[in-house]
Amino acid sequence: MTARPTIRRIVVVAVLAAVLAPRSAAAYLNLSVDLRGQTVRLRWGSSPIRWFASNRGAPGVLAADFQAAAARAFATWQAVPSASLSTQFVGFTSASPLFEDGISTLGFENRPELDRVLGATDFTLDTVTGEIVESDIFLNSAFTWSVSAGGSATAFDVQSVATHEIGHFLGLGHSALGETELRPDGGRRVLASGAVMFPISFGRGNTADRELQPDDIAGISDLYPSSTFRAQTGVLHGHVLRGGRPVFGAHVIAFNPATGQSIAGFVLGDDGSFQIAGLTPGPHVIRVEPLDDADVESFFDGSVDANFSVTFYDRLFVAPKGGAGEQVDITVRPK
Repeated sequence: MTARPTIRRIVVVAVLAAVLAPRSAAAYLNLSVDLRGQTVRLRWGSSPIRWFASNRGAPGVLAADFQAAAARAFATWQAVPSASLSTQFVGFTSASPLFEDGISTLGFENRPELDRVLGATDFTLDTVTGEIVESDIFLNSAFTWSVSAGGSATAFDVQSVATHEIGHFLGLGHSALGETELRPDGGRRVLASGAVMFPISFGRGNTADRELQPDDIAGISDLYPSSTFRAQTGVLHGHVLRGGRPVFGAHVIAFNPATGQSIAGFVLGDDGSFQIAGLTPGPHVIRVEPLDDADVESFFDGSVDANFSVTFYDRLFVAPKGGAGEQVDITVRPK
């Protein structure tokens, strides 16, 4: 039998991060690669998605405790009712999550040189179909970790960080729904977050990222839609331009005043186009803002255009049920 050709990419995620470069006009941030001149979103093709846990623990966290926390994190994604997703824990392994060995392994690795990286997700892809055939996750045991039900003020929460990393494992990139401030050491402190897939950790003791938010739910549902997802939700699409030119990397937010929920995406099309799926039918406020409150490398492999002012669409956008609404074209002004 002829082996399938594969390529390997790495996604490093934590306080500071880098992801695969997305180039399609998709919402949230779906990871993607260019194959044979076409942009292909990363996703698993087989079900259930099988995973192993390393039999090596970390100080204060046994291997069995890590596996249980990871299983809860997988279950969180699998429980999304508008997504069709199945995962399966296969067993423990002595394999390292850093090796390309044909099995998807989650576990700890001691990487003290990565002093701002809590964890990383690594992919092996089929170069013909673009499907994920292996994905490994490691949490950096150079940091202190906890699996306590209520969290620990002196340690990072395994389940919270695993939930974020598993989002990548499944094919999601980062969300920019959040606010940060610069720290004296040059890093950023999270003030607020609207998605588990926000690239910067809340910090020690925080367990908020054990629960998915609307942006996460819309993203995973768009990637692995249930039989009713498309029919029950609406799509926002349009363009963001400045002086008639596309504004690459502009952050587009759809806010539903009835529910208080926000779902966002980016301008990724070369023509300034964007698309956000998974909106609850009804009126939304549309806001476009520059990506200037985070490290751009956490979202894109390349430069983005942030030289414009925050702009609102001049009327409410009404998301229809089961399709795309009117095209929303927004012109922004330079700062």
